Amino acid sequence: MDCKNALVESNGDFEAAIDILRKKGQKIAAKRGENEVKEGLIFAQASEAGSEGVMLVLNCETDFVAMNENFRAFMQSLVDIALAKKPATLEELKALPFDEKLSVEEKITEHVGVVGEKLDLSKYIKISAPRVVAYNHPGNQLATLVALSSDSATAEDAGKQVAMQVAAMNPLALNKEGIDQNTIDRELEIGKELAIQEGKPADMADKISQGRLNKFFQENTLLSQQFVRDNKFTVEQFLDSAEKGLTVTSFERYALR
Repeated sequence: MDCKNALVESNGDFEAAIDILRKKGQKIAAKRGENEVKEGLIFAQASEAGSEGVMLVLNCETDFVAMNENFRAFMQSLVDIALAKKPATLEELKALPFDEKLSVEEKITEHVGVVGEKLDLSKYIKISAPRVVAYNHPGNQLATLVALSSDSATAEDAGKQVAMQVAAMNPLALNKEGIDQNTIDRELEIGKELAIQEGKPADMADKISQGRLNKFFQENTLLSQQFVRDNKFTVEQFLDSAEKGLTVTSFERYALR
């Protein structure tokens, strides 16, 4: 109806109707500028060659808009631009041309006029590797990207399973070297305090806390986690069994809730 009304207002002039919609989008964006945008979609996608992957988050105000097929199609067009142009930052992505007339950011503002809600392209992640695998959980509220050390078909298949592992188990880091020192110190302190509260001798508390830290690493770092589909293996062992030397070099995970 907005499009129809714009055409009526412009006496059928298509270009003028587009300008009317753009102005309407700017007005709505300004009016709804303070509104929260907690809903939306997350799309992760690998390039056709498989060596690059992107993840985008486009937020809106309600799940009604997020579930709309036109909104999904618009989101896909933004992902396609990101994969084709490979911008370095979110700001560079927003500045890219969406079409001959509008930048990505201007197109998002225009789309505000179409959906009647505040929109925010809030996150853009890009990774590169010999093979990148993307996983989108049904509903597009959670997505992952996994970078692998090999570009073989075996790596692709194994990577899909690890991408789902990342979605399900939410590891904090790739390995223990990726855990920051503040987190390590906190876990050691908590482990020691628990040991003392359990009545363990003070001289044993440090050893017990170190053991609990090792368990923390096993549960919260991807390569050391038990492989969900076969807990006889860690993720690291699963990958090596699939292809000798195969490993994950990095991963990304994002969820709206």
